[in-house]
Amino acid sequence: MNKVLLIIKREYFSRVKKKSFIVMTFLVPLLFIGMYALIGYLIAKGDEFGDAKNVTVVDESGMFTNQLKNSGNIKFSYSTEPYAKAKEGIFDKEDSYLLHIPADANNVEILSAKKSGAGMVSTIEDQMNDIVKTKKLIAAGIDTAVLRRSQSHIDISAKQMTKEGEKDAGTWVAYGVGFLCAFLIYMSLFIYGTQVMRGVIEEKTSRVIEVIISSVKPFQLMLGKIIGIGMVGLTQFLLWIILSIALTGGASTMLMKNKAGSVQTSVMQASPAAQGAATMNTAMEKSKGEDMGVKVMKQIQEIPVAYTIFTFLFYFLFGYMLYSAIFAAVGSAVDNETETQQFMLPITLPLVFTFILSLNFIINNPDSSLSFWLSVIPFTSPIAMMIRIPFGVPMWQLALSMVLLLGGFLFTTWVAARIYRVGILMYGKKASYKELAKWFFYKE
Repeated sequence: MNKVLLIIKREYFSRVKKKSFIVMTFLVPLLFIGMYALIGYLIAKGDEFGDAKNVTVVDESGMFTNQLKNSGNIKFSYSTEPYAKAKEGIFDKEDSYLLHIPADANNVEILSAKKSGAGMVSTIEDQMNDIVKTKKLIAAGIDTAVLRRSQSHIDISAKQMTKEGEKDAGTWVAYGVGFLCAFLIYMSLFIYGTQVMRGVIEEKTSRVIEVIISSVKPFQLMLGKIIGIGMVGLTQFLLWIILSIALTGGASTMLMKNKAGSVQTSVMQASPAAQGAATMNTAMEKSKGEDMGVKVMKQIQEIPVAYTIFTFLFYFLFGYMLYSAIFAAVGSAVDNETETQQFMLPITLPLVFTFILSLNFIINNPDSSLSFWLSVIPFTSPIAMMIRIPFGVPMWQLALSMVLLLGGFLFTTWVAARIYRVGILMYGKKASYKELAKWFFYKE
């Protein structure tokens, strides 16, 4: 046991003390927050960064003349020239487009020298559909203004019935928490599992392993390496979470102060009547924002934090250890990283399959039979169960999933150790699945 602890200590501190570990620990939260802020800014201001798109409209139907409105960087102009003549010069200008509307308003075309963007085509389609809809309503004698006023937005509050009474179901918060936990585990299994494999390959190719094996058993070495690197990953994740919460909280406070200050300045510069209207609008917006903020905070408070953290740590650790044992076995069977490709697909396929399915199916159907089976199978449960937990999972299902994951880890480690003990000392021989099976059945 002392030898395993020494290996764990060496693997942990040799990585934690590296400059790359320290830099990435502080840099990753900044990069993620900066990336999402930049994406949000570019989406909000996307039209300002795009080139102007000049759309010349040849409307043979007469339905859309002077009806299409400029939108963002899309500018409309109307031509009275025949379609055949109007399209002659369209190929000379890259940012010019010709919108041809036949007399029956069917088979509408947009011509350009380069491919049209999907967003631009969708914007024009939406405007044309709205114009046709309005004209049909007017023709039917329906007042469109009354119709618009009659439209309303219904906000449904999901409630959960418990023994203590009704409480907010917090569907969207549960969605976010489940996705975040599953994503972190998904990334950790790839990142730190691959680190185990690379560490084994480096020691094997440098022949350092021959010296180490003379003093410790292969199983002890593999177990110490897996646990040590797993502790590095856990340390880094905890620091990322703490730093992300601190940075997000600070940025949100500054943003709210700046927004409040800019609104107050614009109100003071306006006329008395405008000031009154602006103050009322500001108060209404603030009230709505506060109501939404209070609602979200209540939903977050309903989440059992200790329970969620405990289950996350359990599935993170044992999911990582299960897959790392396999990665270690693969690392011991090859002489360089390029030879691992034939073994990587069967290992990573269950993770990729479950993660993709979780985004579309499990998160919308957490209580389905498929979600249940994916959350109890050891190779898929770390991701599938973390998606389901914020929505509420029966204790018997959680216990079954944990027992099977623990059993799967022990079985996988045993299988991997039998391959590892032979493969770690094999050089210059390209491994295959048949060769791995032989190594497994070798007697000690």
